[in-house]
Amino acid sequence: MQIQSDTLHTKLKEFFGFDKFKGDQEEIIKNLMAGNDTFVLMPTGGGKSLCYQLPALIMSGTAIIISPLIALMKNQVDAIRGFSSDNDKIAHFLNSSLNKSKLQEVREDLISGATKLLYVAPESLTKEENIGLLKKVKISFYAVDEAHCISEWGHDFRPEYRKIQPIVQEIGKAPIIALTATATPKVQSDIQKSLGMEHARVFKSSFNRPNLFYEIRPKVNTEKQIIKYIKDNSGKSGIIYCLSRKKVEEMAELLNINGIKALPYHAGLDAATRAANQDKFLMEDVDVIVATIAFGMGIDKPDVRFVIHYNMPKSLEGYYQETGRAGRDGGEGKCIAFFSQKDIDKLEKFMQNKPVSEQEIGKQLLNDTVAYAESNQCRRKVLLHYFGEEYENDNCGCCDNCVNPPAHFPGQEFVTIVLKLVNGMKENFKSDHLANILGGINNSIIKSYNHNKSEYFGIIPGRDAKFWLAAIRQCTIGGFLFKDIEQYGLISITEKGRNFLKDPYPIELTEDRTYENTDDDSDSIDSGLKHHPAEGAGDETLFALLKETRHSLSKRLKLPPFVIFSDPSLEDMATLYPITMEELKNCQGVGEGKARKFGKEFLELIAKYVEENEIDRPTEFIIKNVGHKSLNKVFIIQSIDRRMPLDEIADAKNMDMDELYTEIETIVNSGTRINIDYYIHQIVDEDKINDIYDYFKEEATSDSLNEAMKALGVDYSEEEIRLIRIKFMSELGN
Repeated sequence: MQIQSDTLHTKLKEFFGFDKFKGDQEEIIKNLMAGNDTFVLMPTGGGKSLCYQLPALIMSGTAIIISPLIALMKNQVDAIRGFSSDNDKIAHFLNSSLNKSKLQEVREDLISGATKLLYVAPESLTKEENIGLLKKVKISFYAVDEAHCISEWGHDFRPEYRKIQPIVQEIGKAPIIALTATATPKVQSDIQKSLGMEHARVFKSSFNRPNLFYEIRPKVNTEKQIIKYIKDNSGKSGIIYCLSRKKVEEMAELLNINGIKALPYHAGLDAATRAANQDKFLMEDVDVIVATIAFGMGIDKPDVRFVIHYNMPKSLEGYYQETGRAGRDGGEGKCIAFFSQKDIDKLEKFMQNKPVSEQEIGKQLLNDTVAYAESNQCRRKVLLHYFGEEYENDNCGCCDNCVNPPAHFPGQEFVTIVLKLVNGMKENFKSDHLANILGGINNSIIKSYNHNKSEYFGIIPGRDAKFWLAAIRQCTIGGFLFKDIEQYGLISITEKGRNFLKDPYPIELTEDRTYENTDDDSDSIDSGLKHHPAEGAGDETLFALLKETRHSLSKRLKLPPFVIFSDPSLEDMATLYPITMEELKNCQGVGEGKARKFGKEFLELIAKYVEENEIDRPTEFIIKNVGHKSLNKVFIIQSIDRRMPLDEIADAKNMDMDELYTEIETIVNSGTRINIDYYIHQIVDEDKINDIYDYFKEEATSDSLNEAMKALGVDYSEEEIRLIRIKFMSELGN
């Protein structure tokens, strides 16, 4: 079907409201409508969807859109129906979420010819009943969205995608358009071979997203950095990617506790919750989505202003795809990733049970990610080179390495050594093996090839394998060396490299970034922000004044001093100088209840002290602490309110009784009042209850369990004393 430009523009305006096409969109659509197979490489935000939506609406028959994510099909279908408000039959999806009546409706609309676009998951496409149905339908063309899923070298390989081509042949041949936002030359070749479209016309847009700022940070105080960044960019939409579902849940909770509207998104949530959370993000009811990689494919939110990777992704394709969700409208897009070697080690462990070939591919993809993170070269240049595109400038002005350029050093000698080594070898080897030779690493693999006897082995004292690995990467990006992805990353010299050896010239290199063994998922939520009792008070004078105030208040209220605030709480006050209720609640053991009940006099004292002594209060950003067991807190309080036996609460949360008592003590000490009398009276004699209670009220100088056990004697068990201490602290302190 041939179509004129003016007709296409008229239809573009009619259906989508646009006056002109972006980039290659018009040529892509014309090629497809002329009956030709079409391959589209276009970065996120480039307008891939329109390349199949518009021709589907114009052409006769039904376009089959093969898409991997069921959750996003409904959004796409709703959007298409919006173009034709009087016809809900124009677009449908076919997947496992449909009930029988809805499925029958889809079948009828397809056979009648009313449906122009049918979205189908690859799993649904393989079902015999669906193949039989589609054989009865006139197919205008097939669109394979997220086509990188076909390739094992892609970042999101799905075996079902390998079955598309034979199924298409069975249903009935029609033109194919394959679309992806991320594909290296190797992945591109895989896609075309698998779909039988080697002769397709390829439309490759530039992968450069000039509005995106790329930054890699060491993984230190990560939660604090994330919260501070979001607070500094209040009201902006963003996505945070985490490796595990557990971390997603924890991060979403932490953000909400710190006044940031956030929701989790991962495959462990039911479909309805995922869809609802996604809709709230799209409708701006929340500012931030915290997600695993399950979130994002096809998300049409143009004003995502930041994408943060709490963990580095498994591949640069995944990284590019996920960062590409920022700034799709051409506006600001900040891409921050936190790098930790521990995260990389963890990803490598995940691969151990996979087949050897998959492990080799996975390691190669991961090595490229590490190389990107550790590189001191322009990040845009490194990224584009990975996708087979050369970026001519050495400084993009829009990444951390270009804004804060590293020191360069003369590199001609090092480049010459690297190229001579590669050029003189009978076989090709991977970059890490070459770096080990040059760095003098005498391991078993080096010895097996006798490379420890090479003239290049440990050639320059003081230059280790890590240095040479950086030099090899820069030689590759500079075009002197070639890395063969098909052969798992074997390195060979290029014509440019040979010419350099014949006629060397001055060249500069940069040393790679180094990251210490930084924190990762196991880091504590408070990330060193809080001062612990062993560290002592920051301001001894203020600490003494706070103790005097506590003593005075305890006399007036007839309460032991430790019931009001513990010493660690006072130590934090003497370090952080809180002068508001919100700031006071950031101190250890000070919850809402204690702050309101006892905080006023302490805040007045601190404010006066700060003013009189011209104290420069800490401006360091402080985050509210979720605590390691915070997810249990609400459950425990609600269970106690329902008078559930404590041993059953412990079983429900897979705790022992000691852990449960510790958690309840933490709840009570922070100012929450609870009533466990129903449990105490079942297991402790009335006389003992009164004796222990009176001890804490009249004799104790602290809440020390050891002191109480010594004073009360062997007739009282540790468990009994702990239970009555909880009762006492709750009733008098809260």
